[in-house]
Amino acid sequence: MIDASPAVSAPSPADLMATDIIDATHPDVVAMARPLHRREDAPRDTAIRLYHAVRDQIRYDPYKVILTTDAMRASRTLAQGYGWCVTKAALLAALCRACDIPARVGYADVRNHLSTERLNALLGTDVYYWHSYTAIYLDDQWLKATPAFDARLCARAGIAPLEFDGRGDSIFHAFDAAGQRHMEYLHYRGDFSDVPLSSILNTFAARHPKLMALSDGDFFTELEASPP
Repeated sequence: MIDASPAVSAPSPADLMATDIIDATHPDVVAMARPLHRREDAPRDTAIRLYHAVRDQIRYDPYKVILTTDAMRASRTLAQGYGWCVTKAALLAALCRACDIPARVGYADVRNHLSTERLNALLGTDVYYWHSYTAIYLDDQWLKATPAFDARLCARAGIAPLEFDGRGDSIFHAFDAAGQRHMEYLHYRGDFSDVPLSSILNTFAARHPKLMALSDGDFFTELEASPP
């Protein structure tokens, strides 16, 4: 059973281990982490560099969701250069672990008040179930870091990209730059040592049936013609 430890607990050995999805020992993950991990620097500095690398080098794309272990591996996300919140958070956790920084994947149900009609139609709601962030252990505390929305997407959407300073949580803003409601956190599901894929699948089957019906990879050809 996957550990769903509270964010106030101390790290466990599992928070540094590679898993099927958080494959921190994969050569490509290690190769990405190596130049961003300077051993003379504090872990905080490394974590900040890793965060920005995942946020901006991996394009956010919520329309290419394939819910299998193979498709969701951190190394796969890195190779393809895009991901959604769950896979980008898993990649950041893998990179942290590759640098000996304890990391978990955390989840919350959120309402996106600025969600597009296209995405609402796919999800059947403006609530994103199992929205993911990375929990990183720095200076004796767990901090939330959300690398989902890349800076280019934020510029197009008119929202400020999330920053992470290694001292406080980095979660989505409640309001955008124009004062409109943006992201509302409805329910925190906890932090996990590995991606709880079976639980995500069960919720998506009940809450996002259209997404589940299409998440076999065959429907992406048409969607790729238009940006998120």
